[in-house]
Amino acid sequence: MTKIVQEPNKVLRGLAAEIPIITITTPKVQKIIGAMKNALHREPDGVAIAAPQIAEPVRMFIIAGFVFDLKKKNITGTRSVDRIFINPVITKLSKETKWIPGEGCLSVRWIYGTAKRHKEATIKAYDEQGKAFTMKATGLLAQIFQHEVDHLNGILFIDHAKDIRNMTDDEIKDYQEELKQLEHDHAH
Repeated sequence: MTKIVQEPNKVLRGLAAEIPIITITTPKVQKIIGAMKNALHREPDGVAIAAPQIAEPVRMFIIAGFVFDLKKKNITGTRSVDRIFINPVITKLSKETKWIPGEGCLSVRWIYGTAKRHKEATIKAYDEQGKAFTMKATGLLAQIFQHEVDHLNGILFIDHAKDIRNMTDDEIKDYQEELKQLEHDHAH
């Protein structure tokens, strides 16, 4: 079972290494992708995870498929697959920024804050087959791109957020019960 590394673990503060493109399809890299999916899917509120968060200091993150379903009207009922971003580079950010409340992180559990993020972000990366792609995003997806690329550069949202606060034990308990209910509803 892959554990999610918690702050102040040093791996979260390092600069993650690029993955040589020719190694993307190797069992070693594919195993890291599997471990990241495993860790992410165990966290019902997790939207994305970067490789350093599972103690793998490489430039890769994954976004849960349901995030893409939030944007489109999913008529077929088929759920989107998780998307892998290898050696991601943000190629464009909107000039316009916005303070977004409620940002959290699976490596800084139960701490939330208001983070300043660009409203739009364009990212260039490779998928798990080693194919290059570019994706433009707004809203939550743009926020995720910025949060995850920060991880690859050793930056946590708590380094630049404001109004940072710990959830109370009661809030955590209520939240976990809410998530269990969501999981149950989603399974049926």
